[in-house]
Amino acid sequence: MENVFEKRHLTKKSENISEWYNDVVLQAGLADYAETKGCIIFRPYSYALWERIQATLDPWFKKDGVQNAYFPLLIPYHLLKKEKEHVEGFSPELAVVTKAGGEDLAEPLVVRPTSETIMYQTFAKWVQSYRDLPLKINQWCNIVRWEKRTHPFLRTTEFLWQEGHTAHATADEADAMAKKALGWYKKFYEEYAALAPYVGVKSASERFAGAEETYSIEVIVPDGKALQAATSHDLADHFSKVFEIEFLDETGRKVNPHQTSWGLSTRAIGGIILVHGDDAGLIMPPRLAPVQVVVLTVAGKDGLSAEVESYAKNIIDKLENVGLRAALDVNVKQSLGYRINEWELKGVPLRLEVGAREVKEEKVAFARRDTLAKGSFDKKDLVEEVGDLLDNVHAELYARSLKLKKDLTKDVATYADFKAALADQKYFLRAPWCEDAACEAKVKEETKATTRVLEFEEQGKTAKEKCFACGAPAKHRWLFAQSY
Repeated sequence: MENVFEKRHLTKKSENISEWYNDVVLQAGLADYAETKGCIIFRPYSYALWERIQATLDPWFKKDGVQNAYFPLLIPYHLLKKEKEHVEGFSPELAVVTKAGGEDLAEPLVVRPTSETIMYQTFAKWVQSYRDLPLKINQWCNIVRWEKRTHPFLRTTEFLWQEGHTAHATADEADAMAKKALGWYKKFYEEYAALAPYVGVKSASERFAGAEETYSIEVIVPDGKALQAATSHDLADHFSKVFEIEFLDETGRKVNPHQTSWGLSTRAIGGIILVHGDDAGLIMPPRLAPVQVVVLTVAGKDGLSAEVESYAKNIIDKLENVGLRAALDVNVKQSLGYRINEWELKGVPLRLEVGAREVKEEKVAFARRDTLAKGSFDKKDLVEEVGDLLDNVHAELYARSLKLKKDLTKDVATYADFKAALADQKYFLRAPWCEDAACEAKVKEETKATTRVLEFEEQGKTAKEKCFACGAPAKHRWLFAQSY
């Protein structure tokens, strides 16, 4: 079998984004394919990125009173069957264990596709009084949903995520919690991943199975397709009734709490790769990058001098002392050009280079990964200059994502315009829609485009046009797109 990691030809993103994506995932050392169908191996570089994502989100959850826990991977099948919509929604994706220890199981066990059922059976024990509310639990875990086609990080049989589950005394509190979680995800994508998403509510047919309302973060990628990047669900009291979660309110009445669930997965890594990367490889957003700054030593005619190496190590120490994630590259056995290409492929936001000239002049040479702009600054200004450059890289990446979002979004009024827009280049299409499920299904069948979200900004507006697809009175202007 060909060793893909020896391959050094990278397909140009500008020519074939799908092939480029697979190339860069493998060549940059993010993942490898596993023997298990539909699964990937998270190599240390991608797992370090996932750890950065965890380190960003987890403190926000805890500050709001969310506590981490862990529930079993294997779920008794009867629990899934308790909520009809839930089991119907997940049935095609379930992995079911029927034999263990050399014997047939009395009841099949489902490998966790999501944890509502097994958690809520337990919530029924934990919630007895209004004093037990709100209950806010999160777990970081793996999920299995059987996929026929694998796209690393974007769609795999097994993936990693966090799933928050809460119970509240009132419907208003639950809806506020669902929107708060969505706000965390919006902040994460904008302020840390440097991505500009669409945020809104899902249509009835696109809701999470068993939810009253689903809110979503949708990222537009350079080929015009949609990436559902995080979701938050207002479950109302649907699950609490099924799982008999009850509490005595302040008047002594038995009441079912209102619940939420919300999650963000390793699909976020796929979004970062797709949106920010270029023909040379990855571009990591600085606030999440496993390595924010790499320091390359430049050898002289007689090799790497001790003075240059010491100078570079001192730079590393100064950066690490202020909490920056820095790497030192002293591998002068490889050419400088090769080393630069390797770090560009990995997308490290800022490259510093030091050689005899920099030591003599007490300077530091730099190159930005996003614009490839080069320059130098005084070593005494190292921490301030590096901090400013990283902030500038983040701002530039976000501005690019925002421009991409605007450039690949079109307003259309007719079905003819809708189809024409999807004919060659894909787009997010904002169109007046009647919100009828049959109309929605027809559009999906004929164009492969689905409703993505009704933007929050559009919720307060009433569409005065006719539905673009069927001609009935439209209710709102919705975003449609083909998706991953």
